[in-house]
Amino acid sequence: MNFLEERIVKDGVLKPGNIVKVDSFLNHQMDVALLDEIGREFHRRFADKQITKVLTIEASGIAIAYPVAREFGVPLLFAKKSKSANIGDDMYTAEVESFTHKNKNQVVVSKQFLNAGDRLLIIDDFLANGCALQGLIAIAESAGATVEGLGIAIEKGFQMGGKIIRDMGYHLESLAIIEGLDEETGKITFRAQEEQ
Repeated sequence: MNFLEERIVKDGVLKPGNIVKVDSFLNHQMDVALLDEIGREFHRRFADKQITKVLTIEASGIAIAYPVAREFGVPLLFAKKSKSANIGDDMYTAEVESFTHKNKNQVVVSKQFLNAGDRLLIIDDFLANGCALQGLIAIAESAGATVEGLGIAIEKGFQMGGKIIRDMGYHLESLAIIEGLDEETGKITFRAQEEQ
């Protein structure tokens, strides 16, 4: 069991509807030492890639993507879930559906910050159905940027998102892949992963 799986078992809370709450350490209150370790691990897993930018989606993805961008020494760019007055009109857009929040958002990235020369590492906190990642991939493709890889903190392996992204031919690395949740016993089962 790796460091993130151990933390999920220790502090994660199962909720009805295949929800794993990790808000005590990952996406509400944040354990910054854990985030730094996540950053180092993604850097290790994608060290052979020539990353020029890390791309994520607000809000929970930002905290995970920040230490990754710092490890690579590149800018962090995040897609906004709403257009604000100060972003301008020249932007890439995609519609994404949130499994957790059960809603759809139009996400935007300013064309000023994403271009065809960029080699992206896309980072997010959770992967369930893959809608957020597909939206970010579509934005990258619209810009002519290259997606070098995708890093996810927690993947729900019993849902289709990981398979969809891998079947698209992308290099996807998830630090913890949950295969099963037993709400009655509180047991979380993880997919065995090869040591990297």
